[in-house]
Amino acid sequence: MGAESTQRSVWAVVREQHGVVTRAQLRALGFSEKAIRHRVRKGRLHRIWPDVYAVGRPELTREGLWMAAVLTCDDGAVLSHASAAALWRIREQRRGPIHISVPSPRDPRRLGIRVHRRQSVRGTTHQGIRVTNPSQTIIDLAPTLTERQLERIIDEADKLDLVHPEALRQHGAEEGRVGGSKVRTLLDKRTFLLTDSELERRFVPIAEAAGLSRPETRAKVNGFKVDFFFRAEGIVVEADSGRYHRTPSQQRRDRIRDHAHALAGLTPVRFTHDQIAHEASYVADILRRLSSNA
Repeated sequence: MGAESTQRSVWAVVREQHGVVTRAQLRALGFSEKAIRHRVRKGRLHRIWPDVYAVGRPELTREGLWMAAVLTCDDGAVLSHASAAALWRIREQRRGPIHISVPSPRDPRRLGIRVHRRQSVRGTTHQGIRVTNPSQTIIDLAPTLTERQLERIIDEADKLDLVHPEALRQHGAEEGRVGGSKVRTLLDKRTFLLTDSELERRFVPIAEAAGLSRPETRAKVNGFKVDFFFRAEGIVVEADSGRYHRTPSQQRRDRIRDHAHALAGLTPVRFTHDQIAHEASYVADILRRLSSNA
């Protein structure tokens, strides 16, 4: 291979790898150790971590640093945890080390890199960088997040079509660790479902405790069948059933129903089945305050 052809091959690798190249790749392209050392001295190669170089100039993009971190850890290493979440764009990583997962018993030590050893690594490739898949990324992060933060990254991953909630739940069940359990518990909560009779049995006493009249159940109001209608107070209550999220067309129909009730001078309000079953005081407080404003 001629010098010009070799140079083109190097730059092809560099472009694919966000500005970095490894010593092994350079050797495979025909560069001797002497040639590599010469380019380091001349400032054409800049050592980032052992056996990994930035080409041309030392400054790297965030993706370049992630790529360099994966390459320096080698042998099955993948970007993971907070760094993987940032690459997938489901949660920003503002500071801290780059997180890399490696198969046990490997334990590379690098300044600025946090290494996680695990029995097996579920990896894929995104933007040319080896990384844990979105489900594994969420499960890895879950133990460090509040419930609301975990909800946000699941919602973001769902919105970006990176995960399907049921598949994520299954992955969490298979994982069997703290993160998997936390993800599964959250998804179970958001898909909690009561039968119609159980829903009525739980909700009516909450409304009575809030001082409201006894509601009409499954009544027809403004052309729609509603779960609970408080005629005296002018409040329509819908209990959202056990689904992680509703489709766009279902959401549109829900908004149309709510708009129809509001235009008729009624107050529409929605609770989830889980709120009715497990957050009775919150539901009662909302009903009490709506009633006082009626």
